Amino acid sequence: MVTDTMPDTVEELLAELAALDEPRAREVNARHGDDFGVNLGKLRAIAKRLKTQQDLSRELWQTEDTAARLLSLLICRPKDFERDELDAMLRDARTPKVQDWLVNYVVKKHPDAEALRLAWFTDPDPIVASAGWVLTTDRVAKTPEGLDLPGLLDIIEAEMKDAPARLQWEMNHCLAQIGISHPELRARALDIGERLEVLKDYPTPPNCTSPFAPSWINEIVRRQSLS
Repeated sequence: MVTDTMPDTVEELLAELAALDEPRAREVNARHGDDFGVNLGKLRAIAKRLKTQQDLSRELWQTEDTAARLLSLLICRPKDFERDELDAMLRDARTPKVQDWLVNYVVKKHPDAEALRLAWFTDPDPIVASAGWVLTTDRVAKTPEGLDLPGLLDIIEAEMKDAPARLQWEMNHCLAQIGISHPELRARALDIGERLEVLKDYPTPPNCTSPFAPSWINEIVRRQSLS
């Protein structure tokens, strides 16, 4: 006999997420500015069970709970959001992981991604501007046509050294991506990185690539030459 199961409610999901919260994981995440302790593998398993549910996604987002918001981004339908809604969500997102998933899992798949990139790129809020740089770096790698790459290097050269941490990180990523993807600009990208020394002393685990742009560029180009 097959019995119908009731759909998960927001209250039930919040309780499930709370039960999965691990103090040690919360402690580690707190070092990066995040306030949740749910293992992301377990979070993705819940999302797989729920599948796509746009209304539930919006309800989870409204709870303002970080784990719930991460879950909401995994079960949403990106194209169903309005452009202004995504803008408001980014400005309301309080933690790096939520901001990262919102931009990479949702905004990049939205028809208005380019319009949002342009709007966010020059926003006075450095967190919002950093999202604009994430989208710009994606274009540098995948669809650079129409981008002023030398102009981007001009901005990076002038502003990255003193930029707030999140914005600096994304500008540095863009610098590295220009050097990796565009050989004609590689020498200049390397020179900017060497002179600014941004993230030069960033602690990097063994067998991991340093985020220091010259090291990053040279290592990825080396790997590409071997493939």
